[in-house]
Amino acid sequence: MKKIKILFAFLLIVVLSTGSLFASGGARNGTAGATQLLIPVGARGVAMSGSAMVNLDGIEGMYYNPALLSRSTHQTQATFSLMNYIADIDVQYGAVSFNVEGLGTFGFSFKSLNVDDIEVTTVQNPEGTGQFFSPGFNVIGLTYSKMLSDRISVGITANLINEELALVSASGIGFDVGITYSNLANIQGFGFGIAIKNLGPQMAYEGSGLNIDADAGGLRRQGQIFYKIEAASFELPSTLEIGLGYQLSIDQQNSLNLNGTFQNSNFYGDEYRIGGEYNFDNTFFVRGGYMMTPDLEEDENIYGLTAGVGLNYDLGNLDLKVNYAFREVEFFDNNHVFSVGFGF
Repeated sequence: MKKIKILFAFLLIVVLSTGSLFASGGARNGTAGATQLLIPVGARGVAMSGSAMVNLDGIEGMYYNPALLSRSTHQTQATFSLMNYIADIDVQYGAVSFNVEGLGTFGFSFKSLNVDDIEVTTVQNPEGTGQFFSPGFNVIGLTYSKMLSDRISVGITANLINEELALVSASGIGFDVGITYSNLANIQGFGFGIAIKNLGPQMAYEGSGLNIDADAGGLRRQGQIFYKIEAASFELPSTLEIGLGYQLSIDQQNSLNLNGTFQNSNFYGDEYRIGGEYNFDNTFFVRGGYMMTPDLEEDENIYGLTAGVGLNYDLGNLDLKVNYAFREVEFFDNNHVFSVGFGF
Protein backbone atom coordinates (compact mmCIF):
# COMPACT_ATOMS: atom_id res chain seq x y z
CA MET A 1 0.00 0.00 0.00
CA LYS A 2 2.87 2.37 0.78
CA LYS A 3 4.35 1.86 -2.69
CA ILE A 4 0.98 2.62 -4.27
CA LYS A 5 0.62 5.89 -2.36
CA ILE A 6 4.14 6.97 -3.30
CA LEU A 7 3.46 6.02 -6.92
CA PHE A 8 0.31 8.08 -7.28
CA ALA A 9 1.86 11.02 -5.42
CA PHE A 10 4.71 10.92 -7.91
CA LEU A 11 2.24 10.78 -10.81
CA LEU A 12 0.37 13.80 -9.51
CA ILE A 13 3.55 15.83 -9.11
CA VAL A 14 4.79 14.94 -12.60
CA VAL A 15 1.47 15.76 -14.28
CA LEU A 16 1.09 19.09 -12.47
CA SER A 17 4.70 20.13 -13.08
CA THR A 18 4.47 19.38 -16.82
CA GLY A 19 1.00 20.80 -17.37
CA SER A 20 2.32 24.03 -18.90
CA LEU A 21 4.12 22.03 -21.60
CA PHE A 22 0.85 20.86 -23.08
CA ALA A 23 -1.19 24.06 -22.88
CA SER A 24 -2.82 25.33 -26.09
CA GLY A 25 -1.42 22.47 -28.13
CA GLY A 26 -3.83 22.98 -31.02
CA ALA A 27 -2.79 26.63 -31.39
CA ARG A 28 0.82 25.55 -32.02
CA ASN A 29 0.24 22.85 -34.63
CA GLY A 30 3.18 22.19 -36.90
CA THR A 31 5.75 24.19 -34.90
CA ALA A 32 7.58 21.25 -33.27
CA GLY A 33 10.63 19.48 -34.62
CA ALA A 34 11.90 15.89 -34.43
CA THR A 35 8.43 14.67 -35.35
CA GLN A 36 9.86 11.26 -36.31
CA LEU A 37 9.52 10.56 -32.59
CA LEU A 38 5.74 10.45 -33.08
CA ILE A 39 5.73 7.83 -35.84
CA PRO A 40 4.34 4.62 -34.29
CA VAL A 41 6.19 1.34 -34.66
CA GLY A 42 5.30 -2.34 -34.55
CA ALA A 43 2.39 -3.91 -36.40
CA ARG A 44 0.52 -4.95 -33.24
CA GLY A 45 0.46 -1.44 -31.75
CA VAL A 46 -0.36 0.27 -35.05
CA ALA A 47 -3.24 -2.17 -35.73
CA MET A 48 -4.88 -0.98 -32.49
CA SER A 49 -4.28 2.68 -33.43
CA GLY A 50 -1.68 3.14 -30.67
CA SER A 51 -4.31 2.70 -27.97
CA ALA A 52 -2.65 -0.15 -26.06
CA MET A 53 -0.71 1.52 -23.26
CA VAL A 54 -1.54 -1.16 -20.71
CA ASN A 55 -1.97 -4.61 -22.29
CA LEU A 56 0.85 -4.60 -24.83
CA ASP A 57 3.41 -6.46 -22.77
CA GLY A 58 7.12 -6.64 -23.39
CA ILE A 59 9.13 -5.25 -26.24
CA GLU A 60 6.04 -4.68 -28.42
CA GLY A 61 4.82 -2.06 -25.93
CA MET A 62 8.16 -0.39 -25.20
CA TYR A 63 7.54 2.49 -27.64
CA TYR A 64 4.02 3.17 -26.34
CA ASN A 65 4.88 3.00 -22.64
CA PRO A 66 8.38 2.10 -21.39
CA ALA A 67 6.86 0.60 -18.23
CA LEU A 68 5.44 -2.27 -20.33
CA LEU A 69 8.89 -3.68 -21.10
CA SER A 70 9.30 -5.45 -17.74
CA ARG A 71 5.91 -7.20 -18.05
CA SER A 72 7.20 -9.74 -20.55
CA THR A 73 7.33 -13.44 -19.63
CA HIS A 74 10.48 -13.88 -21.76
CA GLN A 75 14.04 -13.36 -20.60
CA THR A 76 15.16 -12.07 -24.02
CA GLN A 77 13.15 -10.53 -26.84
CA ALA A 78 13.78 -9.03 -30.27
CA THR A 79 11.51 -7.38 -32.83
CA PHE A 80 11.93 -5.90 -36.30
CA SER A 81 9.36 -3.95 -38.30
CA LEU A 82 9.04 -2.13 -41.60
CA MET A 83 6.38 0.47 -42.41
CA ASN A 84 5.71 2.18 -45.72
CA TYR A 85 4.91 5.65 -44.39
CA ILE A 86 3.68 8.70 -46.31
CA ALA A 87 5.35 10.39 -49.32
CA ASP A 88 7.39 7.29 -50.25
CA ILE A 89 9.11 7.23 -46.84
CA ASP A 90 9.90 3.89 -45.20
CA VAL A 91 10.28 3.53 -41.43
CA GLN A 92 12.59 0.80 -40.17
CA TYR A 93 12.55 -0.21 -36.52
CA GLY A 94 14.39 -2.78 -34.46
CA ALA A 95 14.63 -3.50 -30.75
CA VAL A 96 16.10 -6.05 -28.36
CA SER A 97 15.59 -6.53 -24.63
CA PHE A 98 16.88 -8.73 -21.84
CA ASN A 99 15.91 -9.26 -18.23
CA VAL A 100 18.45 -9.13 -15.42
CA GLU A 101 17.05 -10.97 -12.42
CA GLY A 102 16.67 -8.74 -9.40
CA LEU A 103 17.62 -5.62 -11.35
CA GLY A 104 15.05 -5.11 -14.10
CA THR A 105 14.67 -5.24 -17.86
CA PHE A 106 16.81 -3.32 -20.36
CA GLY A 107 15.89 -2.51 -23.93
CA PHE A 108 17.69 -1.04 -26.92
CA SER A 109 15.87 0.32 -29.98
CA PHE A 110 16.69 1.95 -33.29
CA LYS A 111 14.32 3.81 -35.62
CA SER A 112 15.36 5.10 -39.03
CA LEU A 113 13.48 6.90 -41.80
CA ASN A 114 14.47 5.94 -45.33
CA VAL A 115 13.90 8.98 -47.57
CA ASP A 116 14.65 9.02 -51.31
CA ASP A 117 17.39 11.29 -52.62
CA ILE A 118 16.38 14.94 -53.05
CA GLU A 119 17.82 17.19 -55.74
CA VAL A 120 19.70 20.29 -54.55
CA THR A 121 18.13 23.59 -55.60
CA THR A 122 19.49 27.11 -55.16
CA VAL A 123 18.34 30.65 -55.86
CA GLN A 124 20.42 30.61 -59.02
CA ASN A 125 19.26 27.09 -59.98
CA PRO A 126 15.63 26.68 -58.80
CA GLU A 127 15.16 23.71 -61.15
CA GLY A 128 18.09 21.85 -59.59
CA THR A 129 21.87 21.82 -59.69
CA GLY A 130 22.22 18.19 -60.72
CA GLN A 131 23.42 17.27 -57.22
CA PHE A 132 21.43 15.19 -54.73
CA PHE A 133 21.40 14.65 -50.98
CA SER A 134 19.87 11.96 -48.81
CA PRO A 135 18.19 13.15 -45.57
CA GLY A 136 18.75 11.13 -42.43
CA PHE A 137 16.38 10.86 -39.44
CA ASN A 138 17.43 8.42 -36.72
CA VAL A 139 16.43 7.72 -33.12
CA ILE A 140 18.43 5.45 -30.81
CA GLY A 141 16.73 4.52 -27.54
CA LEU A 142 17.84 2.93 -24.28
CA THR A 143 15.06 1.75 -21.95
CA TYR A 144 14.99 0.54 -18.36
CA SER A 145 11.88 -0.96 -16.78
CA LYS A 146 11.16 -2.70 -13.49
CA MET A 147 8.24 -4.36 -11.72
CA LEU A 148 7.83 -2.65 -8.33
CA SER A 149 5.20 -5.19 -7.32
CA ASP A 150 2.98 -7.79 -8.95
CA ARG A 151 0.73 -4.90 -10.09
CA ILE A 152 2.99 -1.88 -10.66
CA SER A 153 5.68 -1.38 -13.30
CA VAL A 154 7.72 1.70 -14.16
CA GLY A 155 10.01 2.54 -17.04
CA ILE A 156 12.14 5.25 -18.59
CA THR A 157 13.59 5.66 -22.10
CA ALA A 158 16.38 7.98 -23.20
CA ASN A 159 16.29 8.71 -26.94
CA LEU A 160 19.25 10.08 -28.87
CA ILE A 161 17.84 12.03 -31.82
CA ASN A 162 19.77 12.87 -34.98
CA GLU A 163 18.65 14.68 -38.13
CA GLU A 164 20.76 15.41 -41.21
CA LEU A 165 19.76 17.54 -44.20
CA ALA A 166 22.54 18.03 -46.75
CA LEU A 167 25.22 20.15 -44.99
CA VAL A 168 23.31 20.78 -41.76
CA SER A 169 22.39 18.52 -38.85
CA ALA A 170 20.76 18.64 -35.43
CA SER A 171 21.13 16.34 -32.44
CA GLY A 172 19.29 16.15 -29.14
CA ILE A 173 18.05 13.92 -26.39
CA GLY A 174 14.52 13.19 -25.22
CA PHE A 175 13.06 11.16 -22.37
CA ASP A 176 9.94 9.02 -21.97
CA VAL A 177 8.68 7.97 -18.53
CA GLY A 178 5.80 5.62 -17.90
CA ILE A 179 3.90 3.72 -15.23
CA THR A 180 1.35 0.91 -15.43
CA TYR A 181 -0.97 -0.53 -12.79
CA SER A 182 -2.75 -3.84 -13.36
CA ASN A 183 -5.88 -5.29 -11.73
CA LEU A 184 -7.08 -1.81 -10.87
CA ALA A 185 -9.78 -1.73 -8.16
CA ASN A 186 -9.17 -5.49 -7.78
CA ILE A 187 -10.81 -6.10 -11.17
CA GLN A 188 -8.95 -8.92 -12.89
CA GLY A 189 -7.63 -7.83 -16.29
CA PHE A 190 -8.37 -4.12 -15.79
CA GLY A 191 -5.32 -1.86 -16.01
CA PHE A 192 -4.22 1.76 -16.07
CA GLY A 193 -1.18 3.40 -17.65
CA ILE A 194 0.32 6.85 -18.02
CA ALA A 195 3.30 8.04 -20.06
CA ILE A 196 4.96 11.40 -20.59
CA LYS A 197 7.02 11.28 -23.76
CA ASN A 198 9.60 13.34 -25.60
CA LEU A 199 10.71 15.59 -22.75
CA GLY A 200 14.01 17.28 -23.44
CA PRO A 201 15.91 20.44 -24.34
CA GLN A 202 15.42 22.32 -27.57
CA MET A 203 17.32 21.35 -30.71
CA ALA A 204 18.87 23.53 -33.41
CA TYR A 205 20.57 22.93 -36.75
CA GLU A 206 24.29 23.50 -37.21
CA GLY A 207 26.71 22.98 -40.08
CA SER A 208 28.45 24.51 -43.06
CA GLY A 209 25.16 24.68 -44.95
CA LEU A 210 24.27 27.69 -42.79
CA ASN A 211 27.22 29.68 -44.14
CA ILE A 212 26.30 32.15 -46.87
CA ASP A 213 28.53 34.13 -49.21
CA ALA A 214 27.54 37.81 -49.02
CA ASP A 215 28.87 41.25 -49.86
CA ALA A 216 30.07 43.16 -46.79
CA GLY A 217 29.39 46.55 -48.29
CA GLY A 218 29.80 49.57 -46.01
CA LEU A 219 32.26 47.76 -43.73
CA ARG A 220 36.03 48.14 -43.55
CA ARG A 221 36.36 44.57 -44.75
CA GLN A 222 35.26 44.80 -48.37
CA GLY A 223 34.27 42.10 -50.85
CA GLN A 224 32.56 38.73 -50.55
CA ILE A 225 32.81 37.05 -47.15
CA PHE A 226 31.02 34.21 -45.38
CA TYR A 227 28.30 34.83 -42.82
CA LYS A 228 26.84 32.15 -40.59
CA ILE A 229 23.05 32.00 -40.24
CA GLU A 230 21.94 31.19 -36.71
CA ALA A 231 19.12 28.67 -37.05
CA ALA A 232 16.14 29.02 -34.74
CA SER A 233 15.84 26.31 -32.11
CA PHE A 234 12.79 24.08 -31.90
CA GLU A 235 11.10 22.04 -29.19
CA LEU A 236 10.44 18.32 -29.07
CA PRO A 237 6.84 17.12 -29.65
CA SER A 238 6.04 16.28 -26.02
CA THR A 239 2.92 14.27 -25.19
CA LEU A 240 1.00 13.20 -22.12
CA GLU A 241 -0.85 9.91 -22.60
CA ILE A 242 -3.31 8.22 -20.26
CA GLY A 243 -4.72 4.80 -21.07
CA LEU A 244 -7.06 2.12 -19.78
CA GLY A 245 -7.16 -1.51 -20.80
CA TYR A 246 -9.28 -4.56 -20.07
CA GLN A 247 -8.48 -8.17 -20.87
CA LEU A 248 -11.65 -10.23 -21.01
CA SER A 249 -11.32 -14.00 -20.91
CA ILE A 250 -14.27 -15.59 -22.72
CA ASP A 251 -13.18 -19.21 -22.29
CA GLN A 252 -9.97 -21.23 -22.35
CA GLN A 253 -9.35 -20.47 -26.04
CA ASN A 254 -10.94 -17.08 -26.68
CA SER A 255 -10.25 -13.68 -25.16
CA LEU A 256 -10.54 -9.96 -25.93
CA ASN A 257 -8.11 -7.12 -25.26
CA LEU A 258 -9.89 -3.73 -25.17
CA ASN A 259 -8.01 -0.42 -24.93
CA GLY A 260 -8.61 3.33 -24.83
CA THR A 261 -6.07 6.17 -24.65
CA PHE A 262 -6.23 9.94 -24.34
CA GLN A 263 -3.27 11.97 -25.62
CA ASN A 264 -2.57 15.64 -24.97
CA SER A 265 0.23 17.23 -26.98
CA ASN A 266 2.08 20.52 -26.86
CA PHE A 267 1.88 20.93 -30.66
CA TYR A 268 -1.31 19.17 -31.74
CA GLY A 269 -4.94 18.72 -30.82
CA ASP A 270 -6.13 16.17 -28.28
CA GLU A 271 -6.35 12.59 -29.53
CA TYR A 272 -8.69 9.81 -28.40
CA ARG A 273 -7.73 6.30 -29.47
CA ILE A 274 -9.67 3.09 -29.14
CA GLY A 275 -8.57 -0.39 -30.12
CA GLY A 276 -9.24 -4.05 -29.60
CA GLU A 277 -7.69 -7.46 -30.16
CA TYR A 278 -9.33 -10.87 -30.46
CA ASN A 279 -7.12 -13.74 -29.33
CA PHE A 280 -7.76 -17.34 -30.33
CA ASP A 281 -5.76 -19.88 -28.35
CA ASN A 282 -2.87 -17.41 -28.07
CA THR A 283 -2.08 -18.30 -31.70
CA PHE A 284 -4.25 -16.22 -34.04
CA PHE A 285 -5.10 -12.55 -33.51
CA VAL A 286 -7.42 -10.05 -35.20
CA ARG A 287 -7.06 -6.36 -34.34
CA GLY A 288 -8.66 -3.01 -35.09
CA GLY A 289 -8.65 0.59 -33.92
CA TYR A 290 -9.54 4.20 -34.59
CA MET A 291 -8.22 7.65 -33.60
CA MET A 292 -10.41 10.73 -33.09
CA THR A 293 -9.30 14.39 -32.92
CA PRO A 294 -12.43 16.42 -32.04
CA ASP A 295 -10.49 19.67 -31.56
CA LEU A 296 -9.24 19.69 -35.16
CA GLU A 297 -10.91 20.29 -38.48
CA GLU A 298 -11.89 17.19 -40.42
CA ASP A 299 -9.06 17.54 -42.96
CA GLU A 300 -6.36 18.16 -40.31
CA ASN A 301 -6.25 14.49 -39.27
CA ILE A 302 -5.20 12.35 -42.21
CA TYR A 303 -5.34 8.98 -40.40
CA GLY A 304 -8.40 6.77 -40.19
CA LEU A 305 -9.22 3.17 -39.37
CA THR A 306 -6.53 0.65 -38.47
CA ALA A 307 -6.65 -3.14 -38.65
CA GLY A 308 -4.34 -6.10 -38.53
CA VAL A 309 -3.72 -9.78 -37.94
CA GLY A 310 -1.06 -11.76 -36.13
CA LEU A 311 0.24 -15.28 -35.65
CA ASN A 312 2.21 -16.75 -32.75
CA TYR A 313 4.24 -19.92 -33.19
CA ASP A 314 5.55 -21.91 -30.23
CA LEU A 315 8.81 -23.48 -31.38
CA GLY A 316 9.77 -25.05 -28.07
CA ASN A 317 12.22 -22.68 -26.41
CA LEU A 318 11.49 -19.97 -28.97
CA ASP A 319 8.28 -17.99 -29.57
CA LEU A 320 7.91 -16.53 -33.05
CA LYS A 321 5.47 -13.67 -33.72
CA VAL A 322 4.48 -12.46 -37.18
CA ASN A 323 2.17 -9.43 -37.42
CA TYR A 324 0.68 -7.19 -40.08
CA ALA A 325 -1.12 -3.84 -39.73
CA PHE A 326 -3.02 -1.53 -42.06
CA ARG A 327 -3.66 2.17 -41.45
CA GLU A 328 -5.98 4.25 -43.58
CA VAL A 329 -4.40 7.53 -44.77
CA GLU A 330 -6.00 10.43 -46.62
CA PHE A 331 -4.13 12.20 -49.48
CA PHE A 332 -1.30 9.60 -49.38
CA ASP A 333 -0.98 5.86 -49.86
CA ASN A 334 -2.28 3.79 -46.95
CA ASN A 335 0.30 2.57 -44.45
CA HIS A 336 1.29 -1.10 -44.25
CA VAL A 337 3.38 -2.46 -41.39
CA PHE A 338 5.07 -5.85 -41.17
CA SER A 339 6.86 -7.04 -38.05
CA VAL A 340 8.59 -10.16 -36.79
CA GLY A 341 9.37 -10.85 -33.15
CA PHE A 342 11.25 -13.48 -31.13
CA GLY A 343 11.12 -14.37 -27.48
CA PHE A 344 12.99 -16.98 -25.45
